[in-house]
Amino acid sequence: MAAVSGSFAGFVALPIPKGSPAARACSGFSRVGVIGRKMGSSRRRGGGCRLSFVRCEVSAASDAPALDASSASALEQLKASAVDRYTKERSSIVVIGLSVHTTPVEMREKLAIPEAEWPRAIEELCNLNHIEEAAVLSTCNRMEIYVVALSQHRGVKEVMEWMSKMSGIPVSELCQYRFMLYNCEATHHLFEVSAGLDSLVLGEGQILAQVKQVVKVGQGVNGFGRNISGLFKHAITVGKRVRTETNIASGAVSVSSAAVELALMKIPESAHATTRMLVIGAGKMGKLVIKHLVAKGCTKMVVVNRSEEKVAAIREEMNGVDIIYVPLSEMMRCVAEADVVFTSTSSDSPLFLKEHVSNLPPVSTKVGGLRLFVDISVPRNVGSCVNEVSTTRVYNVDDLKEVVEANKEDRLRKAREALAIIDEESKQFEAWRDSLETVPTIKKLRAYAERIRVAELDKCLSKMGDEIPKKTRRAVDDLSRGIVNKLLHGPMQHLRCDGSDGRTLSETLENMHALNRMFGLEMDIALLEEKIRAKVEQIQKDT
Repeated sequence: MAAVSGSFAGFVALPIPKGSPAARACSGFSRVGVIGRKMGSSRRRGGGCRLSFVRCEVSAASDAPALDASSASALEQLKASAVDRYTKERSSIVVIGLSVHTTPVEMREKLAIPEAEWPRAIEELCNLNHIEEAAVLSTCNRMEIYVVALSQHRGVKEVMEWMSKMSGIPVSELCQYRFMLYNCEATHHLFEVSAGLDSLVLGEGQILAQVKQVVKVGQGVNGFGRNISGLFKHAITVGKRVRTETNIASGAVSVSSAAVELALMKIPESAHATTRMLVIGAGKMGKLVIKHLVAKGCTKMVVVNRSEEKVAAIREEMNGVDIIYVPLSEMMRCVAEADVVFTSTSSDSPLFLKEHVSNLPPVSTKVGGLRLFVDISVPRNVGSCVNEVSTTRVYNVDDLKEVVEANKEDRLRKAREALAIIDEESKQFEAWRDSLETVPTIKKLRAYAERIRVAELDKCLSKMGDEIPKKTRRAVDDLSRGIVNKLLHGPMQHLRCDGSDGRTLSETLENMHALNRMFGLEMDIALLEEKIRAKVEQIQKDT
């Protein structure tokens, strides 16, 4: 097959040398032209991105040479798209996900991948024909697969089939709940996730730790490549920046966290460390109260519950916290010794009425002189009549809602600020990906200049004779390096597109093609050959 080269009307044809694996892979066709064109921009919340597509034109040859059976079976799967799959200038970043917002927990449980199995999942995904890189973000609230796909359509199809096989859920059922985002929208989504904007509790911090874990586990795993690792590392930076600049994680936005926040607001800050905390009920809400108390620095508390089993499990989870279990029969004794009482039981009738608390001993003035009852139960565990006792104050769920709503509004305002940061960081990441396109030309230009420098230096030194002092030899060598570096500085600057100046990607690519022509830096198709060879071998093993 003759080599195809040249450019016309904004289209660039890729040279495919005769006899190369690329040419052999396409030997059943008389004409192969791979051409690229720039499409319109797609924008999401102000963040722009560039999508690139290629088209492969193929016409059948009447004189196509016969292929042996083993080659035919492998190449049959490649013939329609082999060239455009492996020679497009830029692959697509794709995220396929199912989250708590749209997917029932029963399905998320089947899709969940334990952290220890993430490396295996990455390798399996990258063994798919159209997937180059991959990462898995699997938490209790989401299951998201991030890939770099050589073909968007085929890549998505392969990943969906892999997810179906792994979970036992039919593809048709997965498609009812999945979401898919491409390129800059996939980038924007991960940045929102890392910043806590996609969480049930806006701004929560646990997800950032989970994104960090993806990078930690992915290090050294084949398939956790430059694009995906760069994306997740940038997401960590975004998550940290959003939390630092907006303080979005501050303020309670759940009933349990609001209960703790309200109680601490009513107690002098100087007394927080010595306040005697009592939690009645160790169910789901009670456990959350305990967690929020620990998060606020509380290291000792009493928990009243019917049985000790749940309290023991919480104690084991809260390592280093002194959690004292007391049976329900001794509840009033514990109330008499407590400064703050949190109630979260499923009792149908009140546990505390006016007559139950009127004779309790007063609390210290150091904690405000009032015993606080913070009731987050529905129906209420503490009757409103308890407020008639001058030494007590009762707060119920309705009182907490005001705190929650006020904090939610504040977080929404901060979320808008966070989106502006994410838009900015998304553009920077896209600029970084754009800059990768010129890396091969930069390397080739440097290598070209270095070959000339070394050749001319050898000529110069040979003319100067064998008795040249080392100092002189070093000086001449330094001189040649300095001249080359200064000559290359201008061209190198015009090959970089990292968002630090006003240069657009199209200008940078024009400069790249111009340098390729001027210095004869033909595009190396070694990568093309390597990819085709690897895929053919993989298909032959599978068949």
